[in-house]
Amino acid sequence: MSYSSNTVDLNSERKATAVLVLGDGTVFHGFGIGVEGETIGEVCFNTSMTGYQESLTDPSFAGQLITFTFPHIGNVGFNDEDIETSGIAANGLIIRADITDPANWRAVGNLDDWLKTRGLVGIAGLDTRRLTHFIRKSGAPNGIIAYHNDGTFNIPELTAKAAAWPGLEGMDLAREVSCKEPYDWTQTNWDIHFGYGELTAPKRHIVAVDYGVKSNILRCLAGLGCRITVVPAAASFAEIMAFKPDGIFLANGPGDPAATGKYAVPVIRECIDSGIPTFGICLGHQMLALALGAKTMKMHQGHRGANQPVKDLMTGKVEITSQNHGFVVTRESLPKGVTETHKSLFDGVVEGLRIDGKPVFSVQYHPEASPGPQDSQYLFQRFIDLVDAHA
Repeated sequence: MSYSSNTVDLNSERKATAVLVLGDGTVFHGFGIGVEGETIGEVCFNTSMTGYQESLTDPSFAGQLITFTFPHIGNVGFNDEDIETSGIAANGLIIRADITDPANWRAVGNLDDWLKTRGLVGIAGLDTRRLTHFIRKSGAPNGIIAYHNDGTFNIPELTAKAAAWPGLEGMDLAREVSCKEPYDWTQTNWDIHFGYGELTAPKRHIVAVDYGVKSNILRCLAGLGCRITVVPAAASFAEIMAFKPDGIFLANGPGDPAATGKYAVPVIRECIDSGIPTFGICLGHQMLALALGAKTMKMHQGHRGANQPVKDLMTGKVEITSQNHGFVVTRESLPKGVTETHKSLFDGVVEGLRIDGKPVFSVQYHPEASPGPQDSQYLFQRFIDLVDAHA
């Protein structure tokens, strides 16, 4: 059943300049942020308390409208360094309170100004707690944010647009966010005194298949002495091998893994058969599973946040992880010869796997910690150890 929700802020004399309309006719009123206009996508929520700029520039959020459950967004402003991609990322932003004035020594401006430079449409002043409860109960809905300074909205028309949006299931978004041509990456991790570094003496060469790769993943690999060649999502196995890689990395990305897998899975199978050490993260993990004969499914609400507990089933260690995914590998579909290595302690879903007897493994979460805890960064070293052992 649809309803209209207003927050305490709207009991003042301020006039609503934006609405969030869901596909079932549910309406949330608020105030526009970013650029005027309309933006449509799947409405999800992210529980991270920090890293909003990294999240908004994460290609894995393509096709989605991010609701931040933390109420104070904008307090570190924006800078030109905490960016995961300069290309397509989140479709829109939903927050509770007005954008906070920046209070951080690295800030170069207000978040609202940055939203405008990226052409992002957003809404503030709505009840994000109520919206989050809605998503938890009903699943991630289609929605549209409309920001019009004159405060006029055609709700039936907006409802129809949201309802007609096809949703992420069956949608291949990796092609949209992927690079178009191969390129080299040599930038290393950020340092509080010197900023980002530069790889000067590479010890090994990694080819990263870009399904929507985050820059900090590439920095983590470069920081461990890897020269990286990034190739488009649709690169063939021959194109990958032409770079003579010591290891292959399958990147994160947005959309339905089964849709992207139509062209990526045959290539991944050849990568596995080659014996070259291979490491997958997020969408790369899901498509690796598909290449092995497993299946994926759409989750009810997904995992998005920097406080997700995962158990390493090999060691018994529990790590707090950063996650951003709406699809998951189904445990019962894992074939013989594939071992589940990590498990979510929130809902028990598969969080990692490896191929028995081969230097191939993957995880569902984001060990690059951008944003998030650094408990899982050991996985990059695990990959490097496999690469070096195979050399």
